Amino acid sequence: MNKAVAIIVAAGRGNRAGSAIAKQWCELNGRLVVEWSLDVLSTHPSIGEIVLVAGDDAPDGFSPAGCRIVSGGPTRTQSVRNGLGALVTQDPNTIVLIHDAARPGLDHATLDALLTALDTHDAAAPALPVQDALKRDRGQSLDTVSREALYRVQTPQAFRLAAIRKALAGSGDDLVDDLTAIEAQGARVKLVRGSDRLHKITYPEDFDMVSRLMAPASPQMRIGKGFDVHAFEPGDHVTLCGVQIPHVARLKGHSDADAAWHALTDAILGAAALGDIGDHFPPSDGRWKDADSGIFLAEAQKLARKAGFAIANCDVTVICEAPKVKPHREAMRLRTAQLLDLPLDAVSVKATTTEGLGFTGRREGIAAEAVVLLRGT
Repeated sequence: MNKAVAIIVAAGRGNRAGSAIAKQWCELNGRLVVEWSLDVLSTHPSIGEIVLVAGDDAPDGFSPAGCRIVSGGPTRTQSVRNGLGALVTQDPNTIVLIHDAARPGLDHATLDALLTALDTHDAAAPALPVQDALKRDRGQSLDTVSREALYRVQTPQAFRLAAIRKALAGSGDDLVDDLTAIEAQGARVKLVRGSDRLHKITYPEDFDMVSRLMAPASPQMRIGKGFDVHAFEPGDHVTLCGVQIPHVARLKGHSDADAAWHALTDAILGAAALGDIGDHFPPSDGRWKDADSGIFLAEAQKLARKAGFAIANCDVTVICEAPKVKPHREAMRLRTAQLLDLPLDAVSVKATTTEGLGFTGRREGIAAEAVVLLRGT
């Protein structure tokens, strides 16, 4: 089956948009308005030929790959005729998609729906039902117009090549859209679900609205909190955030008892709703005896990535009377940042005491808290 072809109409001046240059050549979210549609059409596997109908106001050097540019006419309808006349494809059954450059919010799903509709219909277009109340102004009074079966029709509009050529050849030059010509031929037309993103840029305020509609969705954010405690036992150092700190005792635990990294591991797992450190590394498993807690932390990060999250930043607080953490804090930050492949300014390590109160105040062990922010990828 022949691939479909696409015509983008970009020859209008768009005076109502209020810009110094035609709206299709204005920038929108970092790209020219017309480039958004060109990108979607050129990357769709069912489209083999693209013709851009432009005026003489196109930017100097504008020559998008995979697209031929032809001159437009004095009206939109004549520009469409020019685009049809410039097609290399001559198969009368080829599907032609005719699209307005001023609707940059095109996507592959809309194209798929239009192409499928041509299996059973002569023409198709995306459309949205009218939602607002409609009134006709009679001068001194208003009439209410029923919204039943009323639609806002968008582009691209899809046709068979022979049908649209014949319809436009016998039409006037002031058509509101290409469907108008083919409707007069008694064609079977299918309206597929349109999109707010396909809103047409017409007035100055439309640039901001369409920009917002097309902005990428904010990534999902997750916050997790972890807490861990280990008692002291005879030894000569404690391990915190992978750093060995000289002390008169060590921390008791099945692994290396790194309370700081255990808390951070739990924070990551909690933010991603993946259970806790005991679920993944149970103390009853001999594999984890005296294990480096960096193994746990790296695995938690790996599991979070599989769930679609990346670590944005983390904050660890060590709670103890001794040893003094501050002299080792930067080394702890650096070690954590290296293990998690994070920039140093995304890792915070702090220490505090409980003013001699409670378990840590009696110097019976060390506690640690951690907070992490995960960002959807």
